[in-house]
Amino acid sequence: MMRAVPDHIRLIDVTGSFSLLFPCGALPADAAVLAAGHEPNGYFWEGVVEYLTPGLLAQVELDPEAGMFCARGDRAVLSQLREELEHYLGDPERIARLIREAEASGFQFDD
Repeated sequence: MMRAVPDHIRLIDVTGSFSLLFPCGALPADAAVLAAGHEPNGYFWEGVVEYLTPGLLAQVELDPEAGMFCARGDRAVLSQLREELEHYLGDPERIARLIREAEASGFQFDD
């Protein structure tokens, strides 16, 4: 069951430059990420973006950290990325499936 992720993921405008960000370590999906043998940090979520939305990678600048995920770019592209990620941040079962699928295909998360 998907749980809402209010205030976890934000799209902000800083003088015309848009960033999508969320803190890592207190998300509903974290327990499933840990159970799969990964660290639920910004680098893990960078891998999720790389696997889930490879078509968006050329359109955003990813700048993850241990405690935060951050992407910069066009507002419309970041809004699309936000919509994709929201489904995984709040749904431990969905992120667990994505991890299994990604690893079965040979994808390696760099967390």
